[in-house]
Amino acid sequence: MAVYQIVELGDQILREKAKPVPKVTDNIRKLLNNLADTLREANGVGLAAPQIGVSKRVVVVDVGEGLIELVNPEISERQGEDTDSEGCLSIPGVYGEVSRAARVVVKALDRNGEVIKVEGTGLLARALQHEIDHLDGILFVDKATKLERK
Repeated sequence: MAVYQIVELGDQILREKAKPVPKVTDNIRKLLNNLADTLREANGVGLAAPQIGVSKRVVVVDVGEGLIELVNPEISERQGEDTDSEGCLSIPGVYGEVSRAARVVVKALDRNGEVIKVEGTGLLARALQHEIDHLDGILFVDKATKLERK
């Protein structure tokens, strides 16, 4: 597999709506593998395809409970509200307080093209929402208050 350079703030692809994946193919599975490798190397909790320069609706998330691979993810349920600190691999050294749903249910395709549902609370809910925002050209700094550089 391959580790890609992560695209940083200022690159136009981070502000574009990513293209839906019409069918899960070997190339999409390779993209999932490359995203996972890049995420591990960067020591992050989530990575969206636009963050490695690919305009496809594909994300990977790992909050310590195993890798979750999502193709064409959509949030189907949101409940509650939770505000916490967030950062982003594409905006290194910047953190901010972001309010998000406390619980989400995400529908997507897995690497085999099968429909799956992922329910998340806590950090998983936050990571899912953060990565799906990337697919719509939305960055955490657009929603954050109290931004700070560390």
